[in-house]
Amino acid sequence: MQGDKKYPAIIVGHPFAAVRQQSANLYAQKMADAGFITLTFDQSFWGESTGEPRGAVLPDVYAENFSAAVDYLTTQNFVDAGNIGIIGVCASGAFSLAAAKIDPRIKAVATSSMYDMGEYFRTGLRGNRDRAIVKNDLDIAAKSRTQAAKTGSPVYGPGQNDKVFLEAKESADFYQTERGKVASNDRRTTPATYAKFLNFYPFNDLDIISPRPILFVVGEIAPSRSFTETAFQRAAQPKELVVVDGANRIDLYDRTEMIPWEKFTSFFNQHLSVTK
Repeated sequence: MQGDKKYPAIIVGHPFAAVRQQSANLYAQKMADAGFITLTFDQSFWGESTGEPRGAVLPDVYAENFSAAVDYLTTQNFVDAGNIGIIGVCASGAFSLAAAKIDPRIKAVATSSMYDMGEYFRTGLRGNRDRAIVKNDLDIAAKSRTQAAKTGSPVYGPGQNDKVFLEAKESADFYQTERGKVASNDRRTTPATYAKFLNFYPFNDLDIISPRPILFVVGEIAPSRSFTETAFQRAAQPKELVVVDGANRIDLYDRTEMIPWEKFTSFFNQHLSVTK
């Protein structure tokens, strides 16, 4: 950094039920190499962040944490507070859009392999989470809350281990191998809070982000590609959709040769300017 020069900054959000070392740090390093100040964090209740019970699922808090990160960056004298953007990987793409809708300090948003956990909980990827499955999940959540209240201890269950989760093998290839394992993340979630995704609608009112720009990046063969396409359709201009040939969802977590770094760099260079 040079003297009193101020730099644009990018916040990078990690996938759902992940921590910052799982994809977010890679994106942050690449953007730092391109000249941006970058910041990653573990979502509340995960990794090295605080919050009880561990592994709690609170989408409104996840979105709020992006604005909290903006708060922090505005206090740093080397950051151009008028030029702060976000890259949201997987579910953080939806959380970052939810944050940007109500926080105009976020000047540009890019999503990569975006996942709408709200719509997934309600309908699945192909309408294969019917109402019976959803109601059963809600019953489990309610029973878990009652048990936790009586015992004083949270009830834990596996994360994303759903029989209709079409990308289970992709997730296992990352989180259950040396490729993506991180000691601070055991991937446990609390079923009592997982139900909160039923009320999470990040793509409603996306047009309010305009004229701030959105870049949508998605893998060509990702089963969850439809989430990105839906958000792109609902967003107002300026917006851009980039489809990465041959890539699935997890490829865009860490396959450095497949992630379109030049596109991310050019997008933020265009929309986050440097001031003196």
